[in-house]
This record gives sequence, structure tokens and C-alpha cells, in this order.
Amino acid sequence: PALRRLAHHLLAHYQKGTRPVRDWRTTTNVALDLMVYAILSVDEKNQVLTTYIWYRQHWTDEFLKWDPAHFDNLTEISLPVESIWVPDILINEFVDVGKSPHIPYVYVSHHGEVQNLKPIQVMTACSLDIYNFPFDVQNCSLTFTSWLHHIRDINLSLWRQPELVKFDRSVFMNQGEWELLYVLSRFREFSVKSSDSYAEMKFYVVIRRRPLFYTVSLLLPSIFLMVMDIVGFYLPPHSGERVSFKITLLLGYSVFLIIVSDTLPATAVGTPLIGIYFVVCMALLVISLTETILIVRLVHKQDLQPHVPEWVKHLLLEKATILLCIRDRKKFSQSRTPSLDTSRQVENHDSTAKPTPYVCEDPRECGAAGGTRSALAFAGRAEGSAALQEVLRETTAIRQLLEKREEFRDVAREWLQVGYVLDILLFRVYLAAVLAYSITLGTLWSVWRDA
Repeated sequence: PALRRLAHHLLAHYQKGTRPVRDWRTTTNVALDLMVYAILSVDEKNQVLTTYIWYRQHWTDEFLKWDPAHFDNLTEISLPVESIWVPDILINEFVDVGKSPHIPYVYVSHHGEVQNLKPIQVMTACSLDIYNFPFDVQNCSLTFTSWLHHIRDINLSLWRQPELVKFDRSVFMNQGEWELLYVLSRFREFSVKSSDSYAEMKFYVVIRRRPLFYTVSLLLPSIFLMVMDIVGFYLPPHSGERVSFKITLLLGYSVFLIIVSDTLPATAVGTPLIGIYFVVCMALLVISLTETILIVRLVHKQDLQPHVPEWVKHLLLEKATILLCIRDRKKFSQSRTPSLDTSRQVENHDSTAKPTPYVCEDPRECGAAGGTRSALAFAGRAEGSAALQEVLRETTAIRQLLEKREEFRDVAREWLQVGYVLDILLFRVYLAAVLAYSITLGTLWSVWRDA
């Protein structure tokens, strides 16, 4: 048969151990081509990219030529790859032997052109930048070069045009996590320590992560928890429910971070921006809880607190209400001096009253003196009545107790008003910080994604 006669004719005296040129000065030109079939995995921790590619080599073997007329017009034959010379083209970034199928044959044409086509699972080292995770774009290179032969023996070139290689997605399986953007190619001649020059062909595989899964599972739950934290400010500050609510949110966010810790890429080089985002969100929750504790402490147990200082009243109940555009700020300003109005009324009442022999030691007792002067006059006429004197003392004590309770209520009301105004002020500052942080983060992600 023609195939058997041709194979015997070509391989009978073939020497596969030497480069197939008749003149040793002739350079063997190897044309390369690459098509990405699938992105299998991206290991950010070990900086390893695993891809499955279709790889093609093309060169001319001067000892594998024949006349088709002598072999039944046969122009092409497949020969065992172990029986002919094959260039030692390797990938510099190889870190492990992939599970590539063994292709035992190559195609040879009657002009001596050899085509070696084979699929390869490539595990290569790649400098992965995860700072923009999950909106990151990775650029990994596959460098093909002859490990031994310098450029005078083996030169490399591109089989197809660079534009055809760049946008060729005809065999790419694009249903995974990563999307193939393009494949760039570049030829370079290099030398090591002034030795002979070598030829290399670089293919830059540019891939982009699809962020939908991470947006739904990472970003949206965190955003929902932060929104609930902002809504929690509308709970009354004098109730203890706000503190328990924010503590629950903080614990829930901690559990959320524990769950998503395995999803985030871990490298020793740097931290992704989304990790910084989670840390800042946790810090904002802690700040919100601290602010709530401060406000609750301010408006709780006012009986043990002194009067609100005048400078605090001036800043919060006057200036801050105008700055925050609080509609009922007149209520805050009018309710600032209830005790002063009461004391003025008492003084006016005392000025019109007749002097009595009863002398009060406490100024508050002076307010009660006007109300009890009739009883004192009666007691003066009945000096021997001890029972009436006892009733007078008890009545005075009750009046003093009621006035002191009213004073405590005024102090509590003042501190409560201060707490409400301070709570509104801190809430708006917190809301402005959250909005500024969200806008900054969204802008950075958008700019880096478009770039």
C-alpha cells in the first residue's frame, strides 16, 4: 500500500537525533499557535493558573519530502511522533505536569511541513492581583521557548495573524467563573548573561472574573446589615432595645464574616479591597454601638446627674438645633428654664406676702413659706398646740419633697433633650460617613473594572 511504502521510504534512514537540515547553518523556523479551551482553576493562594489549551506547532523537515507521483499522489501522511525530530519547545511558567492526553502522531506533507497538534492542560505560575476582587482582571503569560537551542538553530514565529489569535474564542468554554477577554502575542529575543540569544513567544491570556455570584453572596448581605444598622437609629434612645438590636447586628455580621472567610481569596501579598470593605463595615457597626451606649447612658438615670451645663445647652439646644434644622427647636429653647420661671413666681409671691416669724434655712422653703403663713399665724395664736406644729412640719416636708421631685424631673427632661439632639447629630454624621465610604468604594471598583 502507498501509505506503508511511503512511511518505510521516509523513516528507513531517518535520524531523529539531529536537527533536520541539510546545511547546519540553516535555521529551523517553528511557527506556534494557541487557542484557549477552558479556564480550569485559579489558585490565588499559590499563584497558580490552570488552563486547557489547544497548542499547534509547524516546522519544515528537509528529510521528510517526497514526490507524490511516486506514491499514488499521496500528499500527506501521519507518522509516529517518537520516530521523527521534534523541537524542544517548553513553557517557562510550568509548575506541574498537567493531565494532558498523549497524541502519538503528527501530520507531514510532501513539502516536508510537519504539523504537531495537541491539547495541553497547563499549570503555570502567574502573578495574580486580587486587590479588586471580585471585579478583578488577571493577565497571565505562557512563554514558549526552546530550552536548549539558541536562535541560530531554532527560531519562533506566529502561525496566524496576531489579530486572529487575540479575539479567537471559537473553542472557549465560557460557562465558568472566568471569562476570556483576549489573548495577546509577542515575540522577543533574549540572552542570559551575555550568552547566545534565544527566541521566545509570549502569549498573554487576559481573563476576567464574573462577579455576580460574589455580589449576591458577599456584598448584598453586608449592605442589608448596614442598612438595618442605619434604620436602628430610629429606635428611641432612652429605651434599651436599641442597644440589644445593635449588639445582635454586630454578632450577626461576625457570623457572616466567619461564613464568607473561605470564599475570599487568601494571599500573602496583599488583602483584597473587599476584605477592607468588610473590616470598615465591622468598624462602623462598632462605632454605631458605641454611640448608642453613649446616648443611652446620657438619658438614663438622670436622677443621679446634676443640671445640664449652660455651655451644653447653648451648643446643643440652640446652635445644634438650628444647624440640624430641627422643626420643634422652640420646644427645646422654651423648656430650658422651667425652674427659673418657678423661682421668679415664688419671689414675686414672697414680695407681696406679709412677714412672718418663720425663718426658712433653705431657699426652697421660702417658696413654701408664702403658702403656709396662714398656718403659722394660727400656730402663733395657739402656741400650746403641739399637734398643729407637727402637722405644719409634715406639710412643709411634703412640699419640699414635691418641689425636689419636680426639680429632678426638670433635670431629667433637660438631659433627655440633650440626648435627643446629640443622637440626631451623631446619626447624621454617621450617615454621611457611610454614604461617603460607599460612594468612594463604588467609584474605585467602577474605575478599575472599566480600566
